[in-house]
Amino acid sequence: MTEEAAPLICSRKGCRAPATWELRWNNPKLHTPDRRKSWLACDEHRENLSEFLSVRGFLREVLPLQPS
Repeated sequence: MTEEAAPLICSRKGCRAPATWELRWNNPKLHTPDRRKSWLACDEHRENLSEFLSVRGFLREVLPLQPS
């Protein structure tokens, strides 16, 4: 019997939509330059979450979410 992985959902508070984007970021005050943290985003919240990270200088790249 195989276990099915839980679906990846958007990181936006209150959103339960499937994630389709990975927002890779780091906080230069806390993380080494090569470290990346990830937020997941649905199509609707990708721009909003990207802007939130960009304003703070944290956003490094936005990639389509690759299925595992």
